[in-house]
Amino acid sequence: MNEPIQLLPDEHFMREAFKEAKNALAKDEVPIGAVIVSNNKIIARGHNQVELLKDVTAHAEMIAITAAANHFSSKYLVDCTLYVTLEPCMMCATAIGWAQISRLVYGADDEKKGFTLISKKVLHPKCELKCGVMAEESSMMMKEFFKTKRNKL
Repeated sequence: MNEPIQLLPDEHFMREAFKEAKNALAKDEVPIGAVIVSNNKIIARGHNQVELLKDVTAHAEMIAITAAANHFSSKYLVDCTLYVTLEPCMMCATAIGWAQISRLVYGADDEKKGFTLISKKVLHPKCELKCGVMAEESSMMMKEFFKTKRNKL
């Protein structure tokens, strides 16, 4: 008899996304990380690679969505949860909607470019949204990154 899968808490997977954000930070990228989970397992990871790839669309979420789509050989990521350290921008939120991701969990709000400033309707209608997981840690990493950047000017 198969035992039911014990779901790990959101904080567990957000810590994994936070590790990805640290990978971005180590490469002097804006420190945002993402992981995509299916059946309680991480199937994709991503962190910002905008500077490395010279590509404004190389956000953590986009990298993770592409990796997850490759994992499943499908453009749809139904029954997946995306964990990301910062509220997605409108571009990423729209991609999350098109991929039909079932659940989005993010850390810190993005008060300048976050999709909730414009509309939550870009997500798939069945997408569950949870905000604020490890928000303080994510926010502090972002603030420190930009403070360091400003001090170098």
